[in-house]
Amino acid sequence: MRILLVEDDPLVSDAIVRGLATAGYVVDAVTDAESVQGRLDTTHYDLAIVDLGLPGEDGFTLVKRLRREGSPLPLLIVTARDGLDDRVNALDLGADDYLVKPFALPELAARCRALIRRATAAASNEMVVGRLRIDLAGRRAMDDAGRVLELTRREWSILECLAHHSGRVVSKERLIQAIVSWDEEISGNAIEVHVSRLRAKLGDAATVRGIRGLGYRLDDA
Repeated sequence: MRILLVEDDPLVSDAIVRGLATAGYVVDAVTDAESVQGRLDTTHYDLAIVDLGLPGEDGFTLVKRLRREGSPLPLLIVTARDGLDDRVNALDLGADDYLVKPFALPELAARCRALIRRATAAASNEMVVGRLRIDLAGRRAMDDAGRVLELTRREWSILECLAHHSGRVVSKERLIQAIVSWDEEISGNAIEVHVSRLRAKLGDAATVRGIRGLGYRLDDA
């Protein structure tokens, strides 16, 4: 899943990017609110993490603007401001969660999972498709015999994206955005290779169906 980070402190930004990458997320970072709209116009994001103390337009104004424009993007505030008025203001403006710095990276990752789960109407961190059980928190996929599938990072990211949209078609471009950041490149043919390998590992637990001209869909086998 892909996250947009809006944070002007390079040390904090780097720590969040590295920490969430370890948790399996692709994270793109910008340093100011003015850069956000251009990214949203070209890339699908599952979540945005926003600092309040940004240069120029601050985090409050960014949240207000995104909600005024009708953006449904889940928004997680991360900030050193721990006052009640700031928390209430951010949530009332449209933020979905508020986390005070300093924080533990596992908690940040857990809040990201919860917000993405809520946005995709998943009730828990465990999803079942056919005979496949997917543990989002543990980043594991198992068949009904309890066998853990040995997936690469990109195979897992593709499976996670498809699982969050189970029964619906996900475009090839959307899958590319789910597994690579701005400074990486991957071709449509490479996605086909990753999907083919994922299919082989899923066996008869579930299947990834190719829908000609549209994309892929995760279904019961």
